[in-house]
Amino acid sequence: MSFGTVIVVLAALFALVTLIRSRHNARLGYGTDEEGRPIGNPQREAELRREVEELRERVQVLERIATDGTEAKRLSAEIERLRDER
Repeated sequence: MSFGTVIVVLAALFALVTLIRSRHNARLGYGTDEEGRPIGNPQREAELRREVEELRERVQVLERIATDGTEAKRLSAEIERLRDER
């Protein structure tokens, strides 16, 4: 193989990989900007943002439950009452 053939084969391989990657990204709904960087799927990103917000709300509720002073006191009193019954 000559040096020129190697260059042609490498260029063809690079073009093939670029084509396959572009088709794959297009199937997933991702585009590219002018510089070839992938741009995310806006529908999927909106869905993920909504899911993150729901999870944050759930965590806040769980934190409130875990740190609620009256609930902790009630639980502690219930445990003490059960210990005294033995």
